[in-house]
Amino acid sequence: MKAFRLDELEAERAANDGAYLQFVRERNMSVGLYALDAGQLDPQHPHDQDEVYLVVSGRAAITVGMETTQVGRGSVVYVPAGVAHKFHHITEDLRVMVVFSPPES
Repeated sequence: MKAFRLDELEAERAANDGAYLQFVRERNMSVGLYALDAGQLDPQHPHDQDEVYLVVSGRAAITVGMETTQVGRGSVVYVPAGVAHKFHHITEDLRVMVVFSPPES
């Protein structure tokens, strides 16, 4: 079993000065914590893997392909592989758990 605490993952991510911290990598999936601060631009590009986002905290909009929706704590968003997507209009610091399948390369 692997078990994690979000506050410890966030501290590790911040200590490494990165927006993304991968903390699980297995044969069929990987999981990470993604952080964007209020007002920040999301530099993402389409990925080769399917993704699921679970918003842990914060508020923003996300556009996936041609669709846009507002997200906040508890929101879950599925992004198919190869589809353009970005968080934007980030009004509160955003912390998102990301599941990639297969694992992010």
